[in-house]
Amino acid sequence: MKILGIETSCDETAVAVVEDGRRLLSNIVATQVEMHAKYGGIVPELASRQHMITMLPVVEQALERAGTDLSDIDGVAVTHGPGLAGALLVGVNSAKGLALAKNLPLIGINHLEGHVYAGWLEDHEPETSPGFPLMCLIASGGHTDLILMKGHGEFRLVGRTRDDAAGEAFDKAARILELGFPGGPAIQKIAEMPAVQTEPFTRPLVRDSLDFSFSGLKSAMVRRAQEKELYPKKGDDPLDAGIVAGLAAEFQAAIVDSMVDKTLQAAAEYNVNGIVLGGGVAANALLRREMARRSPVEVVVPSPKLCTDNGAMIGAAAYFRMRDGFRYEWDLDVVPGLGLG
Repeated sequence: MKILGIETSCDETAVAVVEDGRRLLSNIVATQVEMHAKYGGIVPELASRQHMITMLPVVEQALERAGTDLSDIDGVAVTHGPGLAGALLVGVNSAKGLALAKNLPLIGINHLEGHVYAGWLEDHEPETSPGFPLMCLIASGGHTDLILMKGHGEFRLVGRTRDDAAGEAFDKAARILELGFPGGPAIQKIAEMPAVQTEPFTRPLVRDSLDFSFSGLKSAMVRRAQEKELYPKKGDDPLDAGIVAGLAAEFQAAIVDSMVDKTLQAAAEYNVNGIVLGGGVAANALLRREMARRSPVEVVVPSPKLCTDNGAMIGAAAYFRMRDGFRYEWDLDVVPGLGLG
């Protein structure tokens, strides 16, 4: 079963062809990072317009790379939420047109569910090794959620951020330290450089809960940068690289510790067989390393290219829906605030 997966929830126009939910035939991503970087974040209107320009060429490239055409596709899957309303509309309407043209099933997929199913691609098969139930950490610029997965399509939200998402916190810290956008990769890169040792950040704590909180860490970064006269920046001279590297390393360590601690707490509380990481922040090398090192159960982590937004994860998730006879009809609409579980 070949499924065309389309993802346009934010600033990536992504299309892939996935066979039987596991085999990746193509995975094309047109990124808008450079366009939005000068604004220090995503501009929704610009993202939507760029999706309209890029969609058809990316679909054609994905089909060509897979060595197939639309006549050989068994279903069209598309992200219908959560995400930016305008960006989602481009993807959903494009998927409807493609499905209608060949009378194909149209499957709406939750973006967060897609990030979970990225773990099913490449060499992983989490449903049998380690097997359900699984604790899923979805960490990105818009979400930091802990989701219990009892089986295909069976999700329960057990923890989430009460304020800022982990990716958003990385973006804010990167802006303070003049590191650019997106913040996560920039923080990781400079944190690996020689650094001036600095005091660790206090780890955020939400008592008697599996929820996260990162707003306090952002405020602490502002205060620490002000104390070291890095923020607000004065003059045109570059910031001291050693001090910036030290602050970045400690900030990254605090966020990673928080995510690992809560995930392992949730895994123990729900007696799961394994942990699945997903979302852009799951590409962070320290998070991947620490989760694997500290976890008493198997940890499934997609390759970094499948942690960020992509169409392959949408196609993978849709396969298990189609296999069970599930499909949306033509009234599929976008739901910007769509939750999972």
